[in-house]
Amino acid sequence: MEGGKGRVCVTGGTGFIASVIIKRLLHEGYSVNTTIRSSPANSKKDVSFLTNLPGAPQRLQIFNADLNNPESFNAAIEGCIGVFHTATPSPTIDDDNYSSQLNQTQESIIKTSVDGVLGILKSCLNSKTVKRVVYTSSGSAVIHHSNRSREHEIMDESYWSDVDFLRDTKPWLWFNSVSKTLAEKAALEFGEQHGLEVVSLIPPLVLGPFICSKLPDSVHISLAILFGQGNMDQFGALVRFPIAHVDDLARAHIFLLQHPNPKGRYNCSPCSVTLGEIADIIRSKHPEFKIPSPESIKEITGENMPILNSKKLIDAGFEFKYGTEETFEEAIQCCKEKGYL
Repeated sequence: MEGGKGRVCVTGGTGFIASVIIKRLLHEGYSVNTTIRSSPANSKKDVSFLTNLPGAPQRLQIFNADLNNPESFNAAIEGCIGVFHTATPSPTIDDDNYSSQLNQTQESIIKTSVDGVLGILKSCLNSKTVKRVVYTSSGSAVIHHSNRSREHEIMDESYWSDVDFLRDTKPWLWFNSVSKTLAEKAALEFGEQHGLEVVSLIPPLVLGPFICSKLPDSVHISLAILFGQGNMDQFGALVRFPIAHVDDLARAHIFLLQHPNPKGRYNCSPCSVTLGEIADIIRSKHPEFKIPSPESIKEITGENMPILNSKKLIDAGFEFKYGTEETFEEAIQCCKEKGYL
């Protein structure tokens, strides 16, 4: 049974963002094809958080596909009017050979990201039914520059991360930033060259309630102050960073699919938040948590990430629904309910 709004495909369906996009698509009346990575390790993967969604028994189909074999997405894309490409490669590393495999794995992620998006876009083109592709990029494809200064503290969609700078300096998860930058560029260029409508959405750190089966990295990083000092050391202290509620991000994806004439890239972040502001929110609502004192927080040194100016998305007609306090509160409540806090 087809939904009233037609059938769409969401790649990487078990992810944090993708699963919430699927939930909202089903709620809005779409039929949805989604993909999960096929591997022996995933053969018994629990996807009940997807199959139990309202409307899923009638309008959700799950396909096995792998970015290392882009043609494996053909079946999921066939007959769809739109595609949301959220899937990212996640090769595993054998703990016993971590050092020797790390560099190879980093380069593999970059290559697989670019080859994967191009392969999927070719499938969209060949389908003859796909009208538009929305690619989920990352703020990391915008913010990394060698000469960033105070005048670059607010960045719009004209900024692209400097891949050479990332390769030279190798900041934390540099290879993910390179892969997102190159894959987004490749996607937009493919669309222009082949007459396929491709737009990209650029999220910041994403919070809010999650339905996926594990704690999302972006929630873990954003709430590092709650998860303990070890987590702040692991992720590197972010003393200011842009955020978005996951439901706003899901709605923005669908907004770009439905928009009559979207163009290029769109930042998707209504606000930025400081470590001190996060601590104040937690103190006011959750006195049961022990967090650093205001004085201690002021002494924390770390990165001030640029603000992602989302004027282009707002001017196109999109409205953000969630503010900072509500976004963090819903993320904390979800973590508590699922036993992470």
